[in-house]
Amino acid sequence: MKDMGNKITGAFWLLAATALVVGTVAAPEGLKGQQQEEQVPPAAPALEWDPNDPRIGLGAGWMDAESAISGMELLAAIPRPDGFFNPSTPADGRFSNTDLAFQDDMLIQGNYNGFQIFDISNPADPTLAVSVVCPGGQGDVSVYGDLIVMSAQETRGRLDCGIEGVADSISAERMRGVRIFDMSDMNNPTQVAAVQSCRGSHTHTIVTDPADSENVYVYIQGTSRVRPGDELAGCSGGGPEDPNTALFRIEVVKVPLANPGAAEIVNMPRIFADEEGNLAGLWQGGTHGPGTQSSRMTNQCHDITAYPGIGLAGGACSGNGILLDITNPESPTRVAEVADPNFAYWHSATFNNDGDVVIFTDEWGGGSAPRCRATDPATWGANAIFRIGDDNQMELAGYYKLPVPQTDTENCVAHNGSIIPVPGRDIMAQAWYQGGVSLMDFTDPANPFEIAFFDRGPLSIESLFTGGYWSVYWFNGRLYGAEISRGIDVFRLTPSEHLSAAEIAAAEAVMMNEFNAQLQPKVEWAPTRDVAQAYLDQMTRANRILNDRASEIQSALDANAGAMTLNNLAAEIEADVVQIESGELGGDAERMAKLAAVLRGMAAQQ
Repeated sequence: MKDMGNKITGAFWLLAATALVVGTVAAPEGLKGQQQEEQVPPAAPALEWDPNDPRIGLGAGWMDAESAISGMELLAAIPRPDGFFNPSTPADGRFSNTDLAFQDDMLIQGNYNGFQIFDISNPADPTLAVSVVCPGGQGDVSVYGDLIVMSAQETRGRLDCGIEGVADSISAERMRGVRIFDMSDMNNPTQVAAVQSCRGSHTHTIVTDPADSENVYVYIQGTSRVRPGDELAGCSGGGPEDPNTALFRIEVVKVPLANPGAAEIVNMPRIFADEEGNLAGLWQGGTHGPGTQSSRMTNQCHDITAYPGIGLAGGACSGNGILLDITNPESPTRVAEVADPNFAYWHSATFNNDGDVVIFTDEWGGGSAPRCRATDPATWGANAIFRIGDDNQMELAGYYKLPVPQTDTENCVAHNGSIIPVPGRDIMAQAWYQGGVSLMDFTDPANPFEIAFFDRGPLSIESLFTGGYWSVYWFNGRLYGAEISRGIDVFRLTPSEHLSAAEIAAAEAVMMNEFNAQLQPKVEWAPTRDVAQAYLDQMTRANRILNDRASEIQSALDANAGAMTLNNLAAEIEADVVQIESGELGGDAERMAKLAAVLRGMAAQQ
């Protein structure tokens, strides 16, 4: 294992939105009404990297590949259990691990062959609790209360979870949609509903309604071919002129919590229609001009991330990124959309905690191709970071791509991740398939940079096999990586020049009962010493606070000062904020104000 300790020297790249403008061409037909002119960027920039990065040249292997790490510690590496891999062909895609969901001391991992439940009460030593064999492809999972929801999209999926598959081209035994399991008896999860859909479920999204405690909603994102109408009535693969087409829509499933077996599709909103209600109102497919990416027609969503705390969802939908109003989760409506000439296939979305920035990923190459090579453009297969205005319109701020080249035998592209709840900063942990794990700070959306990483060598130096990290998520103080061909990895953060011990402790103090990748929670931090120290560390690191004031604050924190001292200090800091905002004093007004609020909260607890 190669270890850089606390030093990360890998160069990162950024192309700000303003750098895209070098000329204009008429907008393609599908963009009219969305924007009248399409900006043509210069040639996509090449990736830059540090030639001494320890991720370069790692030895290959399945369970014995070399690895490199910085800013993190690998606590556990759990191999796939029996029945969820082919020992003669470890990279057999029929047994690939997929996504993760969490509840209390449970980690649920999807697999193309079913799902497993692990006990993570000791994150450094996860243990397998339950395996459920239920083939159907993709196998993305979510959890809500006693329910597990799992996506099924392949034609081999059976209603009864049988392993024999379905031979007939049209069959009443086939299952393509979302399965719902009751796990109130942990030793015997039972399928209680199988909601069929015309394109199956590549992914799905749990959506909650703060005003409705009796139901939960599931958005189905189908990306496979449309089923024959003889197999599922009402399915049509027609174009936008066909009012019954199963394209250009999502399905909304309503799940009564008192009777989940009665789950059913209650709406099929046409979120791709234009303002006049015409379908195909978004990107029509093709290139955006010379030297740009060719992207698919927007007639499906790959992933939708719901953020009920702000009433919005972000949809990564073929050729567009969209925002949905989900204040009525049964009837989502589109409120904004963007296109990007550098994107091939919009894959997933992640908001920052404040909800004023959204990251979209581009799954260029479909996830099975090497797209992080030294010769690959730095803006293709990357993250695009957008600011969200008060009117919900999105403005491109910059891009981020894994800042180190991978080999020709490593599938690599931006994939799934989540926010790490460090107060005062926007940090995302993200999977890059065989590119490993990269932690990105995007607090300044125009200048994202890497702060930590973990990577293994390729599965093979001779042949390209699909592997690496499907996703990596933060849950209750640890990072969990879903490794497609190897299993589950567990990490903890370690202090570095980019992240202090207090910032890590403040993030580790945030506890959740559940976490689903596509149901983003809004985080609030208790007023604690670690949170106060985190804000102080950030301002000191950036040289955005006067030395005397920083010393005064540090002394109060070190001395566990009493309520009167803390309140007096908060008042002085609030006075500093006024001077900073008026231009009389330099400093970080936003963090100073947050720090003052934390100090007052600490005083109130005494």
